[in-house]
Amino acid sequence: MNGKLFLIVGPSGSGKSSVLMALKKAHPEYTYPLSATTRPMREGEKDGDIYHFYTKEDFEKDIKGGEFLEYAVVHQDHYYGLIKKPVMESLEKGETVVREVDIQGFESIRGKIPSDNLVTIFITVPNKQELIDRIVNRAAISEDELEKRLESMHREFALARECDYLVENKQGKLEKTVEKVAEFIKNEFRRASRI
Repeated sequence: MNGKLFLIVGPSGSGKSSVLMALKKAHPEYTYPLSATTRPMREGEKDGDIYHFYTKEDFEKDIKGGEFLEYAVVHQDHYYGLIKKPVMESLEKGETVVREVDIQGFESIRGKIPSDNLVTIFITVPNKQELIDRIVNRAAISEDELEKRLESMHREFALARECDYLVENKQGKLEKTVEKVAEFIKNEFRRASRI
């Protein structure tokens, strides 16, 4: 396997989704695997555009069959997960695969992908208060939900030490963050070609 899976990891509010979307525009040559979900299809959505849509029964069957690199139940309601087969096929072909994941996804995937084929990039912010402000200003959330996210944030920051790269995503500097992420991706392949 010559390809590499680059995981963009970071706490809620760090901007990892924005980084991934901007990276897709700047680097369409990379492979961006789709998630599978059991949530209902919204108007205008088609299977295979943004998600692969599953029934709950099929999703659970595939969990038992080990078909996902990672999965989670979101809002105690719907499953979301990363299908293993297309990722492994892309890695076999030597492709650059980029995926955004949360802390649970990171922990699950690193147990299933060989370390030589896995690179982790942690997206952080200048300080924790800025992160709290981003979470609060993004959408109205309850005190309970904020408390859960802050608890999760502390675990996620502890995880940063286990990642290969750390990128600070400053407010209003998304382009610079994306350039840094792309630079790290290129560096990994340059390093691999020297080995």
